[in-house]
Amino acid sequence: MTNQSVSTTAAPPVCIAAESLDAYFGASRVVRDVSFGVPIGQVTAIIGPSGCGKSTLLRCLNRMHETVPTARVEGEVRFDGRDIYSSSVSAIGVRRHIGMVFQRPTPFPTMSIRDNVAAGLKILPRAERPSRSETDNIVERSLRRAALWEEVKDRLNTSAIALSGGQQQRLCIARALATSPAVLLLDEPTASLDPISTQRVEELVYELRSDVTIIIVTHNMQQAARISDRTAFMLNGEMVEYLPTNSMFTAPKDPRTEAYITGRFG
Repeated sequence: MTNQSVSTTAAPPVCIAAESLDAYFGASRVVRDVSFGVPIGQVTAIIGPSGCGKSTLLRCLNRMHETVPTARVEGEVRFDGRDIYSSSVSAIGVRRHIGMVFQRPTPFPTMSIRDNVAAGLKILPRAERPSRSETDNIVERSLRRAALWEEVKDRLNTSAIALSGGQQQRLCIARALATSPAVLLLDEPTASLDPISTQRVEELVYELRSDVTIIIVTHNMQQAARISDRTAFMLNGEMVEYLPTNSMFTAPKDPRTEAYITGRFG
């Protein structure tokens, strides 16, 4: 009898999961019955044509969707064993643990580089707010994690608006990292950046995966293939497929996915 080795490597636990999620703007349902789980410590990319609901889905994962007038969510988003839409859960608390970076860099124009990074710390409960010296340490650590410290360490008290576009986006990533989130949501973070800045952000995403779970919306399929472990394809508000990235781009199961990734539409 031939002995066959069987892999006992367990799949990584799920960090955040959507269950039967619907998102609305008024009466219009723009995300339809989406269920998926994101493994801890991995990068998940969400791809699809413009208007398919991928950015709306991302905003539902940390309750940013509800900040839009007439917007609402049905279904569940579970993080750390709890539905983040439960009436007992604070939206501010959710966003502390599930950070977000938007398509266009959004540094606060009246704040210095240091104060931009520290902005999220100021809204923590008073008992949890770090001292000034602790804040300085957090700012440095966050800027280092965002690969920006060496470029700005001598001008922390100057305006963030003076930074280049790529630097501003890494500053926004540092700001999101300052509260030590478990999950980082990136909504087209390189869409407005030049190729060199795009490469630096992609490298940063790859490095951060070791200690933060990342979900990135991107219109760039090559980017998804380069940096993600798993990829979800959305179309008309539905999640058509959710597969390991290599399988998504080499052997998709749904003909609509194949049509999209081969450029027949989108």
